[in-house]
Amino acid sequence: MKKRILIGIAGGTGSGKTLVAKNLFRDLGSDRVVILQQDAYYKNLSHLPFEERAKQNFDHPDAIDSELLLRHIKDLLAGRTIQQPIYDFTVHLRKNETREIGEHDIIILEGILILYNPELRNLMDIKVYVDTDADIRFIRRLMRDTKERGRSMDSVVRQYKESVRPMHLQFVEPTKRYADIIIPEGGMNFVAIDILRAKIAALLNE
Repeated sequence: MKKRILIGIAGGTGSGKTLVAKNLFRDLGSDRVVILQQDAYYKNLSHLPFEERAKQNFDHPDAIDSELLLRHIKDLLAGRTIQQPIYDFTVHLRKNETREIGEHDIIILEGILILYNPELRNLMDIKVYVDTDADIRFIRRLMRDTKERGRSMDSVVRQYKESVRPMHLQFVEPTKRYADIIIPEGGMNFVAIDILRAKIAALLNE
């Protein structure tokens, strides 16, 4: 059976997880690597009005459709094609269209809570935690959510205080202990990226 590798990249919001994933994607080649983002697997809230959807705690593990995510990861590891949801953060809904993902040698799964689920964690060949100071993470989140997700500054600050920070301390930060590699400061840590790349090459050659 063909060996496929699952790499989990966790860390707090704005820590630099996506940049780590993109650097690996660039270095290893788009024909071999696919990136899945946990954010695509928020539960479908179409049964709720917008005001209620906006009040949901998106940083709690219960906000993730873990069953679908786990099934899709198992399918990809078995070489099967999936239809990944596409999530619209401006209205807190899944879009009607999906993203078709076929067979790849390396699957990178990134998200704040991907090391929280033990069943998902046990499928991973390499577990990474990106560790970045809280003030840097907050600034990055503020810039992203106001520029890319249509949020006001007040709403970002309020969400950070009410759910993002407490959920990080309760659910995200503790998963650091499951990581094989901890990367300080994210995707600009090129030494850590080189170590990851070497480990991936060794696994592919087994």
